[in-house]
Amino acid sequence: MSFRVQPAAPARPNRCQLFGPGSRPAIFEKMAASAADVINLDLEDSVAPDDKAQARRNIIQASHEIDWGTKYLSVRINGLDTPYWYRDVIELLEEGSERIDQIMIPKVGCAADVYAVDALVTAIETAKGRKKKISFEVIIESAAGIAHVEEIAASSPRLQAMSLGAADFAASMGMQTTGIGGTQENYYMLREGAKYWSDPWHWAQTAIVAACRTHGVLPVDGPFGDFSDDEGFRAQALRSATLGMVGKWAIHPKQVALANEVFTPSEAAVSEAREILAAMEEAKARGEGATVYKGRLVDIASIKQAEVIVRQAEMIKD
Repeated sequence: MSFRVQPAAPARPNRCQLFGPGSRPAIFEKMAASAADVINLDLEDSVAPDDKAQARRNIIQASHEIDWGTKYLSVRINGLDTPYWYRDVIELLEEGSERIDQIMIPKVGCAADVYAVDALVTAIETAKGRKKKISFEVIIESAAGIAHVEEIAASSPRLQAMSLGAADFAASMGMQTTGIGGTQENYYMLREGAKYWSDPWHWAQTAIVAACRTHGVLPVDGPFGDFSDDEGFRAQALRSATLGMVGKWAIHPKQVALANEVFTPSEAAVSEAREILAAMEEAKARGEGATVYKGRLVDIASIKQAEVIVRQAEMIKD
């Protein structure tokens, strides 16, 4: 173990992030009533250029008027390569209510991108006397972003979460696919004439998880484009959870329940984790550093694994 202790990620549920365009205020109430842990109101890709100013006003109004309950309320601003982002930040923080919890920054390619937004946010918070400090989530959507993923994860104390944006990432990498997440038709191995499809996003997800866990940031899987394919969504979500990601985006309301299902530890998993912790407590009382549980060896590392599952369950329950 390194002398530097790995910091804990923010202790809040982030199983599902439900997206909705800021240009469609009619759906805001339904989003607030959903079972998603995080609501992402969008000013970027889902909003046409001519609609961006009105979408901004819609979100500002909704921050004052809609009861968002316990939802973590996030707004995705436009990218730093556009003429829209600075107005997004200024108007949201000068005119929006303190119910807004987070700004999501798309297409982050280096730590300096986060620094630029942080400087503007800090100045506005100070000038306006805002009491709640805005948190950040960044989206890794480019070759530069994945190449600089660790420096991005360490870029700001405001940073709480990091997501993989599969579509723009694939375009930036020159990947020959138009799919958003999931397996890809031509990404397979061949053995004895049979095709075996592997996961083209695995390596990028692993890099994001490692960077996030090193710096105490929540790693989140991004969109799954085919919202008619429940089993495909579930399969990718299960892989992401196994790799250490804490949640996934929902680009359609029907995906919320799927994400919550996958990223909520099952009763059986929680029960087994508690039993492992109890078995290890008994082993420690006997002066032993390991024991046998259901025919397999468990040790100090097993305690850490079990504690992750129990903490997740307790946090969701709260």
